[in-house]
Amino acid sequence: MLNEQIAKDVGPAHLDIAWEQRGDPRHPTVLLVMGIAAQLVNWPLGFLRALVARELHVVRFDNRDSGHSTHMHTAPPPNLPAALKGDLSSVTYTLSDMAADAVGLLDALKIDAAHVVGASLGGAIAQTIAIEHPTRVRSLTSMMSTTGDMSVGQVHPETMKALFGGPPARTREEVVARAVRNVAVVGSPAFPADPAAVAEIAGLAYDRDYDEVAIARQAVASVASGDRTPLLHALDVPTLVLHGLADTMCDPSGGRATAAAIPGAELVLIDGMGHTLPPGLWERLADHIAAIVRKGEARAADHVHGIRW
Repeated sequence: MLNEQIAKDVGPAHLDIAWEQRGDPRHPTVLLVMGIAAQLVNWPLGFLRALVARELHVVRFDNRDSGHSTHMHTAPPPNLPAALKGDLSSVTYTLSDMAADAVGLLDALKIDAAHVVGASLGGAIAQTIAIEHPTRVRSLTSMMSTTGDMSVGQVHPETMKALFGGPPARTREEVVARAVRNVAVVGSPAFPADPAAVAEIAGLAYDRDYDEVAIARQAVASVASGDRTPLLHALDVPTLVLHGLADTMCDPSGGRATAAAIPGAELVLIDGMGHTLPPGLWERLADHIAAIVRKGEARAADHVHGIRW
């Protein structure tokens, strides 16, 4: 059962943000940031349980333009092809705005600082939170993501064709069937997905909301935000970069570039992992995240006592 709540008037844009929490709020907070075309329900329940079992307080939420959070229905139509060519006239918001939403949610929940974990586009948002709101981030985990440098972390051409070729999916049946097909393309070869489980989550996400135009707005926001590499060089936060070596949606070069850009970042490359969070990796991923959380907590405690790193 999803114990979802709505935080109203969040951030400088005064949006409504849907969120859910698990675990003991007295434990370190892990803020989970999902990617493009994804909702809070796309964080697997087994993965959440693995984090909570490691004494972490987990908060997941819908980004703007997804799920039950505010959608920009009155915004101009997004033009992704034009944005890719440098015409940003259709941009409604950027990753900076989405980062500010996440920080606004922390404000609403009265959480001073969190361990921010982002997947895919959520990794880019998490990086942006660390860049623009450094005092709110105790550790950063960037998963299956990249730096914004268009020379790294790109989708493989055959994957692009498989995912986006053919007629658009509109009905519930079409959207669910597409999700199952897509996981077969971008999934983790060493950790095969259960099609029934994929279909269940895709159906739940469709029932909560399906906004095809919003997906394009988020894509345009990513393009408009540009290359973060120079700003990542200035980060001073315990950082973990997780990336699957079988990821064809965001080439592993994106993870390598992210780790290379952030001073002291730990890079973990996983054989057989694609652009998914498969059950066979939940415990391993949770172990890595719990370790960087402990590092971030220790550093925060040292700062309180005047010890500089």
